[in-house]
Amino acid sequence: MTYEETVTYLYNCAPPFQQVGGAAYKEGLTTTIALDDHLGNPHRKFRTIHVAGTNGKGSTSHTIAAILQESGYKVGLYTSPHLIDFRERMRVNGVMAPKEYVVDFVEKHKEFFEPLCPSFFELTTAMAFNWFAEQEVDIAVIEVGLGGRLDCTNIITPVLSIITNISLDHIQFLGNTAREIAAEKAGIIKSGVPVVIGEATAVTREVFGSKAKEVGAPVFFAEDERPVTSATPCRSGFEYMTKEYGIINGELGGFCQEKNANTILCAIDKLQHKGLEITADAVRKGFTNTTVLTGLMGRWQTISENPRIVCDAGHNIGGIEYVSRQLEAQECDTLRIVFGMVSDKDITAVLAMMPKKAEYYFTQASIQRAMPATELKKKASAFGLTGNAYPTVPEALKAATAESNGNDFIFVGGSCFIVADLLASTGKQQ
Repeated sequence: MTYEETVTYLYNCAPPFQQVGGAAYKEGLTTTIALDDHLGNPHRKFRTIHVAGTNGKGSTSHTIAAILQESGYKVGLYTSPHLIDFRERMRVNGVMAPKEYVVDFVEKHKEFFEPLCPSFFELTTAMAFNWFAEQEVDIAVIEVGLGGRLDCTNIITPVLSIITNISLDHIQFLGNTAREIAAEKAGIIKSGVPVVIGEATAVTREVFGSKAKEVGAPVFFAEDERPVTSATPCRSGFEYMTKEYGIINGELGGFCQEKNANTILCAIDKLQHKGLEITADAVRKGFTNTTVLTGLMGRWQTISENPRIVCDAGHNIGGIEYVSRQLEAQECDTLRIVFGMVSDKDITAVLAMMPKKAEYYFTQASIQRAMPATELKKKASAFGLTGNAYPTVPEALKAATAESNGNDFIFVGGSCFIVADLLASTGKQQ
């Protein structure tokens, strides 16, 4: 099979969550353990850092990977979902796995895994762990797919666990309350392994503290340690004043990045105490060059100027809260928002947060889970959000651009998949 045929095969034999939603979810670790045993337990051949949370996992994982790369380590990075190319999910020092590796892995192992009927994420995780072992990485940053306790990445015993925050997302799998969701994510906390908590409420702090005490894991709350003393937004990111490193210039934009930076620096401190050699220069360079070093896309990413077009992959209540505040803060003639969502998110809560003083271009991503643009437009009207519906992201963006002047601001988002369609159509992928 060619690479394209192999990816199509993977989508057909184990449809990914991003395409079909809950039907792709498999609870439990039995299949993952069987795959891992078959491959010779590759996850035991390198050190790991485990990153869970509702929002901020991607930015946190990529920035830590960038810092470790600048420190001279060979770093694996496993994230999801991908935006353009399936291989974005598994990188070594920022380089995606070769197409040949994906083809060879499937051809070599499909006789074993087909009878198991693994989920797409289970199969992808096994593929990534195997590649990291083959590449002899020093350490891998592993992002949880969904939840934590029963997520298939949870077979690892990391040197550090990180839980960025808790918001109401994937409630059909994780629970209806912050306490229930926190309990699922707390499942990555392991005996003797330090855990950094990025953001916490009184409820989630109690859940994480209780779990850490139960298993004997040192727990650190980044909001208590506050390594970032102030953050000043810039056009191309943030200038952070920090206790340990002085001024750090972070290239990632988005109001959420101040919280992420606090979490990251707290995590770096714990990694140093675990014996990893991480210099101040590596920390600064990692923050400044995250996208180049790791290939991260879709985090308040500028697509073009005059008019300025920015996209962001925030897609749930917690993520959209930051996005909405940032949109409200834009100084422009007209705020134009190209917007789409998937049907299984809390669309009502998200629409209630969106700016009302804006022109909307409702659209839909090229996946099965996408809410039809006309239906989204109808729902949005109940919240005073007005605009027209367009069947594709490129058509919506074309309309927004045609109606703009050089001092307008165009935002594209609402879903990872809206951003993916945008990047694919504009050629802005890394």
